Amino acid sequence: MKKTKYLFAAITFLMSFGCALFIANSMFGNILFGTRAVNPLDKIQEGDMIFQTSQSKQCEAIKIATNSKFSHCGIVFIQDGKKYVFEAVQPVKYTPLEVWITHGKENRFVVTRLKNASTLLSPETIKKMKAYGNQLNNKSYDLYFEWSDDKIYCSELIWKIYKNGAGIELCPLQKLKDFNLKNPKVQAILAERYGNNIPLDENVVAPSNLESSKIVTTIIDTY
Repeated sequence: MKKTKYLFAAITFLMSFGCALFIANSMFGNILFGTRAVNPLDKIQEGDMIFQTSQSKQCEAIKIATNSKFSHCGIVFIQDGKKYVFEAVQPVKYTPLEVWITHGKENRFVVTRLKNASTLLSPETIKKMKAYGNQLNNKSYDLYFEWSDDKIYCSELIWKIYKNGAGIELCPLQKLKDFNLKNPKVQAILAERYGNNIPLDENVVAPSNLESSKIVTTIIDTY
């Protein structure tokens, strides 16, 4: 009888201890066991490109014309120890990374990185990319997607920073006529911007061109 009593007490103790250990690990595991919750944003480095789905008539038209879910993008730079997305909105500016993410649909985003970035994007190269980018800072957003530096749109900004700051062409340029321009939503935007003078032979680059570049790899995908 005593053996049964002691055995029951031992089992009860082990069950209670195990339960307590599980709760402690769930609530205070970071402190007790020295582990830390992994923040996916910690993976992001300078020079990484980040893509999202914005919500506007223009962004919807861009997604349709490019057959892609992406309508906006930026490049990540670090300033004073903090990560920012350098982006072409109105105007071109630096936006804190966490804030930038909230501007996308359902806070979803994709981050890509140049293959062999550790070799190709040296601190000196990143410095040159920043210097070139800063020449475009505060420029107006280019509603007409012209291939000039007078005004800038999002994917153009990234392409030119890599080309002029690092000597790297992320992808071939396309012509406006290469995209799907037959959809009524796309045609409505084109008519609003250009009337009957659509610059079909204008050089352009879309967020989807950068995201699907053969020389980049995906680091984070929250879609």
